[in-house]
Amino acid sequence: MSDTNDAAAGQGNEAGGVPGMSILAQYIKDLSFENPNAPGSLQPQEQPKLDINVNVGAQPMGENQFEVVLTLTASAKTSAMTVFAIELVYGGLFRIVGVPQEHLHPFVLIECPRMLFPFARNILAEASRNGGFPPLMLDPIDFAALYRQNAAQAQAGGEQKPN
Repeated sequence: MSDTNDAAAGQGNEAGGVPGMSILAQYIKDLSFENPNAPGSLQPQEQPKLDINVNVGAQPMGENQFEVVLTLTASAKTSAMTVFAIELVYGGLFRIVGVPQEHLHPFVLIECPRMLFPFARNILAEASRNGGFPPLMLDPIDFAALYRQNAAQAQAGGEQKPN
């Protein structure tokens, strides 16, 4: 009985009445792993400092379709060397229906990367493990907080610029 209800809800989403999202495709746009000081970097003399950056971008790709790109960079450095550096640009193509225009921007930049993140996280973990290091397991990211932070920075930057 639950399956029938789920199917009916899915049909409502396609009709545009109920907000919904479909992932049409997911893909690696770019993946780079650098281990410039191997084999010495595999046994660093001190605990490396890990620096992680996250960026989200989106662009319309047609009616109700958006490409969302999640860029994750991580570097591990000691005072003597770069231990490793990883950059992943992971994209997804989404169909979004039933979301009011005024909520579309935050929806695309919060909900879509939330769906992509587990896959991107796994790719980073595998890349670091395959590079000879322990898997890099990123903590979950609060994309709503990241969206609010970026919006506040954009607003503050806009206020400082002369018109």
